[in-house]
Amino acid sequence: MKFRPLHDRVMLRRVEPETKTKGGIIIPDSATEKPMEGEVIAVGSGMRDDSGKVIPLDVKAGDRVLFSKWSGTEITMDGEEYLVMKESDIMGVIAA
Repeated sequence: MKFRPLHDRVMLRRVEPETKTKGGIIIPDSATEKPMEGEVIAVGSGMRDDSGKVIPLDVKAGDRVLFSKWSGTEITMDGEEYLVMKESDIMGVIAA
């Protein structure tokens, strides 16, 4: 199934955190929170300003981003979970 976000919305997949610390301690699933890091899968075309001109988004497919803890709407497509959120809920892009 194909999905294209509209306007200033972004579709992303959560990046799972490490389950082991640097010291080798394994963190159980019950002690972990949902990650606030994700990979951008698809982006909308952008928002229109007052004159009708489209303002493109700053993120693009493939970017790794940090987002607000409670942001986005969870959706499931083809058995995989994704988040759809506004670009304004993204705090920043993680540089490689």
